[in-house]
Amino acid sequence: MKQPPAGGYFVWDGKDEDERPLTKQEMEAGIAEARARRGRPAGSNKSATTIRFDEEVLAAFRATGRGWQTRMNNALKDWLKTHSPN
Repeated sequence: MKQPPAGGYFVWDGKDEDERPLTKQEMEAGIAEARARRGRPAGSNKSATTIRFDEEVLAAFRATGRGWQTRMNNALKDWLKTHSPN
């Protein structure tokens, strides 16, 4: 890997706090916070499963963008309010 110049790549002028480089502790805290937010939210009552849907059903939900799986789950919950799964 290429070595940085002796003075580094960036010199902070001390004026704009938003441009101040992070300290090692600040960077480690940010990394730890980002890692803590990953994964399933605490208290989730959802289960992973494998299921097959018709392509047009998946395409319609995926076309709605991010969160399509949640919208599909909500649509199934709404259906259960008026139908019996039997």
